[in-house]
Amino acid sequence: MPGKEPPGAGAPKDNSYGAEAIQVLEGMEAVRRLPGMYIGSTSTRGLHHLVYEVVDNSVDEAMAGYCNRIEVALLRDGSVEVKDNGRGIPVDIHPGTGKPALEVALTMLHAGGKFGTGGYKVSGGLHGVGVSVVNALSDFMEVTVRRDGGVFRQQYRRGQVLTPVERIGDADDTGTTVRFHPDPEIFPDTEFHFETIEQRLRDLAFLNANVLFVLRDDRTGQEVSFHYEGGIVSFVEHLNRSRDPLFSPPIYIRGRDRDIEVHVALQWTDATYENIHSFANTIRTVDGGTHEEGLKRALTRVVNDYARKIGALKDNETNLAGEDIREGLTAVLSVFLPSPEFEGQTKAKLGTADAVGVVAGIVGEGLERFLEENPSTARSIVDKCIVAMRAREAAKKARELTRRKGALEITSLPGKLTDCITKDPAEAELFLVEGDSAGGSAKQGRDRRTQAVLPLRGKILNVEKAHMDKILNHEEIRAIITAVGTGIGDEFDISKARYHRIIIMADADVDGHHIRTLLLTLFYRHMPALVEKGFIYIAQPPLYLVKKGKQEHYLYSDAELERTLAKLGKQGVTVQRFKGLGEMDAEQLWETTMNPETRTLLQVSVEDAMAADELVSILMGEKVEPRREFIQQHAREVRFLDTIG
Repeated sequence: MPGKEPPGAGAPKDNSYGAEAIQVLEGMEAVRRLPGMYIGSTSTRGLHHLVYEVVDNSVDEAMAGYCNRIEVALLRDGSVEVKDNGRGIPVDIHPGTGKPALEVALTMLHAGGKFGTGGYKVSGGLHGVGVSVVNALSDFMEVTVRRDGGVFRQQYRRGQVLTPVERIGDADDTGTTVRFHPDPEIFPDTEFHFETIEQRLRDLAFLNANVLFVLRDDRTGQEVSFHYEGGIVSFVEHLNRSRDPLFSPPIYIRGRDRDIEVHVALQWTDATYENIHSFANTIRTVDGGTHEEGLKRALTRVVNDYARKIGALKDNETNLAGEDIREGLTAVLSVFLPSPEFEGQTKAKLGTADAVGVVAGIVGEGLERFLEENPSTARSIVDKCIVAMRAREAAKKARELTRRKGALEITSLPGKLTDCITKDPAEAELFLVEGDSAGGSAKQGRDRRTQAVLPLRGKILNVEKAHMDKILNHEEIRAIITAVGTGIGDEFDISKARYHRIIIMADADVDGHHIRTLLLTLFYRHMPALVEKGFIYIAQPPLYLVKKGKQEHYLYSDAELERTLAKLGKQGVTVQRFKGLGEMDAEQLWETTMNPETRTLLQVSVEDAMAADELVSILMGEKVEPRREFIQQHAREVRFLDTIG
């Protein structure tokens, strides 16, 4: 029967594919060839994951009760040193291999104190392969152990032993020090960021109330330390420092069942979004999992039962939805369990089935008791949940109204969306432009085939504390939602995005910075997948135009201006300062800010969701003091405040 040839049918036959063609990668070679399988990626995120793995080994000692001080130092040569006062990795001969136990732990995958009954009951890290993976991905590593009255040292390169385990001195204390330098053959960027590691150590300090964490940067002289006796209660208070809680202190619940230990701290605030952070054996589970499912089940059941008991919900009314109950909730959930099951090597999601029922039972019982014992606080929680339900119902009606109006009404309004010709989202760009004047120039100068322009009049609504019904009734936000095409909130659908580049183009002044932050807050809070997918960009218009004769130079910073003037000399030079986008004509705006061949775009990304959440709350919340502290701390980096995370 005639038809298409199967793929490759016309190619020359190659019968050499046999058993010898199957590659077997073992041990360190596998890690070096496929690092992403072990640490997620070789990006900056993967680089910092190396530090976390070494620190997590020290935290395991702390959870076992043998360590109360962990120090991390960023050294001048680009390496990192992690020191603890735990028991020290054993250095005696391992019976199964005939090698020192230290060497086995550092050079063999799946070798460590996390297997069997003689090591740790609970532990973090990468399933027992963490420290050896770090070794494999480092061009130098040195481990120094203090135990049994001596100081022992061994050095490695790319997972291979450089020196034997040597006793180099005496010790009157115990502990382990690991120093490593990431391999530039593996990581394109080997520079560690103080703030990124600081965030992780702060988290760990909240989760391990008995441990002092110290971070030192020898490159800059900066040093911080963290010790929170209040544990996860202090964690919730820290997260809510820029919000207004309904009550204080946070609710704290703890319990143990089936070898699973559960700790949770809960506090409702005036925010209009939920803020839940979960951990398993101190490892942050950014994608949630079975423990979060148990928490949400308990919250939904207990609050609904209590609302009906006090008559806040009538018999003929439907139950509060889970999202109504979690609106404004900040929660930290920390579970400890032996042999946890995770989805994915880097432990983004807990999969242990028993955790659902255990967490639901412990949290449910504790929350029921709290509500019964604190009726006025309980009533304020229920009232907030009912307000959230009413707002959700109003938002549903507003969404239906937005859908009925559709995109045609927006594009028909003068001064609104001027669409591009292409219907392929992958090559389509949407410019959100501050002001009608700049919007007019952008429309004239754009590439009509791929670039759409939506001018925005003034500042949009600050959505940080607004309910969805108010958001959807805001004309400019409705225009953005309809133009983007994805919908918003629980109706968001990334597959309906009409543009894969959404470019915020605002002036370089204070108002322009505010407009960028307002738009980023809208996308981060209510259309986060656009940020996660890398669809959001910030245009970088020039600040100056310098002319000398026929030469023209567009400059983007004061430092660049100084360098250029020094190079050109001042005679015969004119400097034009662009106070706003509207001062550029269509040709200038195209050449400097819109032309893909010459423009500079900043892609907005979220490396750390918790840090991003804190940043948005601080910058866009009503409390002045946290915002003042942030600005004072980051004043030198003010030009970078547009990026979230």
